[in-house]
Amino acid sequence: MLAQTYSAAIVGVEAKTVAIEVNIYEPTETPVITIVGLPDAAIRESRERIWSAIALSGYRLPRGRTTINLAPADLRKSGSTYDLPIALCVLSAMNVVKAELLVGTMMIGELALNGCLRAISGALPVAMHAQQLGMKNLLVPAENAEEAAAAQGVRVFAIRHLCEAVEFFLHPESFSPVRVDLDSLWKAPEDDNLDFADVKGQESVKRALTVAAAGSHAVLMIGEPGCGKSMLAKRLPSILPRLTIEEALEVTKVHSIAGVLDRHSSLVVRRPFRAPHHTVSDAGLVGGQAMPRPGELSLAHRGVLFLDELPEFRRNVLEVLRQPLESGEVTLARAMGSFTFPARVMLVAAMNPCPCGYYGSQRQRCRCNPMQISSYRGRISGPLLDRIDLHIEVMPISEQQMLSRRRGEDSASMRAKVLAARERQRVRFRGTTTIDNAGMNSRQLDQYCELDAECTGMMRQVVSSLGLSARAYDRILRVARTLADMDDQDRIGAVHICEAANYRVLDRQKW
Repeated sequence: MLAQTYSAAIVGVEAKTVAIEVNIYEPTETPVITIVGLPDAAIRESRERIWSAIALSGYRLPRGRTTINLAPADLRKSGSTYDLPIALCVLSAMNVVKAELLVGTMMIGELALNGCLRAISGALPVAMHAQQLGMKNLLVPAENAEEAAAAQGVRVFAIRHLCEAVEFFLHPESFSPVRVDLDSLWKAPEDDNLDFADVKGQESVKRALTVAAAGSHAVLMIGEPGCGKSMLAKRLPSILPRLTIEEALEVTKVHSIAGVLDRHSSLVVRRPFRAPHHTVSDAGLVGGQAMPRPGELSLAHRGVLFLDELPEFRRNVLEVLRQPLESGEVTLARAMGSFTFPARVMLVAAMNPCPCGYYGSQRQRCRCNPMQISSYRGRISGPLLDRIDLHIEVMPISEQQMLSRRRGEDSASMRAKVLAARERQRVRFRGTTTIDNAGMNSRQLDQYCELDAECTGMMRQVVSSLGLSARAYDRILRVARTLADMDDQDRIGAVHICEAANYRVLDRQKW
């Protein structure tokens, strides 16, 4: 007898429908089980889990030849997501559950040998896909229920055991769908352990980071060890705008697929902050494996990617950042196809001025020779530096500042400036795919960054003295546009050009 139900496969960050078909025929003394449809090793091994779960749940095993088909046949399937739908299809083929009851229901979940359901990765994108298909119900492991219920358009049911799944189809009225109050997630108080008020001094750096946050600009901090670069970077998310519901769904999908989502959280509502170690591989940063998974760059989507000790990263790792920083996405090509992951991040990097860290220091003598310093800085390519909008020097604080009380500007006042500037950008780019000044295209630069005679003359002088590339010129315009937004000005002024140019430390000849 033939039975059919539906599940889903994750391709990139999207879910694709997978039809599960089971046919039991030709009674034999020894069961013969065949799984077709490009399954991987985990799926081929699932027959042992499924048959054990069926037997230990009190149901008889099928006696005969059993063919399990995962359609479409040209889509590679991987993982243990299909255990539950295959088991229910087998039971339906044996008339334990009527085949017509499976219509309109999608299922995902890994089975333990005793029939209990274990959590899987990618529940949210599957739920969103089920909603788009118009599925009535979605059965998921209990640990994934709140995550899947965030899709808000399909009835999600938390299942703990195979017997419970069978009971759902026999007596659906005894089950209630899982509901999540998304509004309450945004009302929860934010973690205030990381506040810029904790930072002594560094007011000029705070100003630069406020500008970076206001326009979502990439920033590089250069300074000697212990001057507070990492401390400042870790507090940057505290001044960024809260995620919108659409952005939260995007971020949660990526974290769910990567398997790093907190099982007790339905949505990621805080801006991600990812800080990979400098030994990370290029696959670890942008994603990899035969069936690609999101890397650190995609896990920082809509948030901050912090690269500390930037020159210590391998050259090939840094170079893979160039295209994603421009396009806001990562595309990985494999023999089985191309996979695209979102990667719209705010890049924050930090580095020492030289290998020993004390070039130009007033406190300790630098031990590096000119060749070592040149080689150290040369690890960061010019094209990558061009893509970083702000290069700022972080100076060590004085003894007086070190011994004084912390009275610096706090995150709340800095965020207020960021939100005001972001609101101007939201109005400016309404109806377009651009959301901030850092993402302006060439046509928008011409439209919104028009310069008067004085500003044009100043820009000509800046380009000539610093030897800027065309890309660096555009970066200065974007930062100047953000500075004008922070001053609530419609046009860019000379003061904005001057400040934006001063944030290009590594372009200065003396550096």
